[in-house]
Amino acid sequence: MPSSHSALVCSICTSIGIRDGVDSTIFVLACCFALVVIRDAVGVRRSSGIQAKTLNKLGNALKEKEIVSFTPVKEVQGHTPLEVLVGGLLGCFIALAFSML
Repeated sequence: MPSSHSALVCSICTSIGIRDGVDSTIFVLACCFALVVIRDAVGVRRSSGIQAKTLNKLGNALKEKEIVSFTPVKEVQGHTPLEVLVGGLLGCFIALAFSML
């Protein structure tokens, strides 16, 4: 259910924030990296999956009418915003737990 990519980058970002402080340059870099990964998980992959699903519907309809031969494309679904949120929170909690050890 949760996004493992979001959990990983959020745990890295949280760990760096705890260890080096939130005013360090490496923390800012980690936050930017986390935003790129989260944006990819929610937006880009999800929209690609929706496009692939639509292309498969169109291709199958054309194949049934024997207009073209069609091979379905792979439908890779991205994460929902809830899955990314849960993954991010899980990553933050795991980093906090390990920092207390």
